[in-house]
Amino acid sequence: MSLIFGVSRVVERRSWTTEPPIPPNSAMGSTFARVDLSQAEASLQKVAVWASVSLLAGTAAMLPLDVYSGEGAFQQERRAPSWLLDLGGDGYGTEDWIWQYMGSSLLRGNAVGLVAERDPRRGTPTQIVLQHPDTVVGWRDTTDGRPRWRIGAQEPPVADVWHRRVFSVPGRLMGLSPIAHQATTIATGIAAMRFGAQWFEDGAHPTGILTSEANLQQGDAQTAKARFLAAIRGTREPLVLGRGWAYEQIQIAPDDSQFIETNNLTSAECCRIFGPGLAEILGYETGGAMTYQNIEQRNLQLLIYALDPWLVRLERALSSLLPRPQFVKFARGALLRTDLLTRYRAHEIAIRNRFGTPDGVRELEDRPPLTTDQIDQLTELSPAGGTTPSTPSNQE
Repeated sequence: MSLIFGVSRVVERRSWTTEPPIPPNSAMGSTFARVDLSQAEASLQKVAVWASVSLLAGTAAMLPLDVYSGEGAFQQERRAPSWLLDLGGDGYGTEDWIWQYMGSSLLRGNAVGLVAERDPRRGTPTQIVLQHPDTVVGWRDTTDGRPRWRIGAQEPPVADVWHRRVFSVPGRLMGLSPIAHQATTIATGIAAMRFGAQWFEDGAHPTGILTSEANLQQGDAQTAKARFLAAIRGTREPLVLGRGWAYEQIQIAPDDSQFIETNNLTSAECCRIFGPGLAEILGYETGGAMTYQNIEQRNLQLLIYALDPWLVRLERALSSLLPRPQFVKFARGALLRTDLLTRYRAHEIAIRNRFGTPDGVRELEDRPPLTTDQIDQLTELSPAGGTTPSTPSNQE
């Protein structure tokens, strides 16, 4: 006997709605609204923003980018494809492309490009022209939920748009813009700098007050002012005032005139927008000097707390363009440069424990491999029982 059960299939229907509105920034209703941050580059007027973006984007663009395949013991380095050396196809190299990608992501939370060329076999992009983030508008169609794009005045096909986002939120296509959401902090810093500059440039305050016990008419006051200025202008001689007159010079503390505390506070806050530890690395916290002994520690702090999440995100984006199982990886060791003595001791330990070779160490130090004659000379000079340098054929 067999039993047949009827199974009813439930079809899920998803309704697509418009993206929820972003609450307006508090700066829009204050005097700081005069600081226009509608353009991504405008925030770079704040030195701390410029320094943070320059540090992260510049370091990522500086690090060597290598291509590997396999995993574990089978992992080996491969030659990078030619298109990966100039991903933007504009002749400036992938280093410049990485800087643009990082700058766009740091300031606007999105990196959007148009695919100009594809691999004929796999169809993956081999040339991506990044677009200015302020010219890109992305949204989901309310009928089918698919992305729609407008770049400038054009609406390119969805398949030709390459998009990577940061600070993503469920229900939104675009990542959140750090500059837009932290506009109050950035605008406060820029406004304070502008006010301080205007203080000195325009002379927004009188240099002194000349008072008299007598009641002066408008004409008498102007005459007294003119004679006073004529007496003190262009001379270092002492000024003599008659009875009933007094002069008081208006002084302002240098720290107050330049808004040191406000600038320091907003600078540290601006650094924290882009990652923890940046304020300390750039010297906006504690005021401690970067000594020779702690340079390596600062670089390690930069890599772990601020830079590495961006490198991992970029590695995954670029690895998706390569055929599997190939992937790209930044040479993070280039950032962790140490002093000469510490570096040479590390090399000696690596060679002695046989997970490094002399030629491998020389390559790291930008020196050519050892020749056969040099190996023979070093072998003769090596003490009894010492480590004999390996030959080039024994390279790992």
